[in-house]
Amino acid sequence: MTKAIETAVKLLESLPETTQENLVEELRRLALEAQDEAKWDATLTQGNGLKTAAQQARVDIAAGQSCDMDYEKL
Repeated sequence: MTKAIETAVKLLESLPETTQENLVEELRRLALEAQDEAKWDATLTQGNGLKTAAQQARVDIAAGQSCDMDYEKL
């Protein structure tokens, strides 16, 4: 475990349980988002990057793992 994680855990431990749970859930969401970004980065750096990315996007859409673009959030 890194020092940064140890420090974060100590900070979390000082907070009320409900706040801890909310923050951990947000951290999970951010970690999953980072994993997804890393997966897309790896896909795009392969030989047929855009073609592979388009195929993966179709798979994600078919699996219900995508949502419509919210242009207001850009």
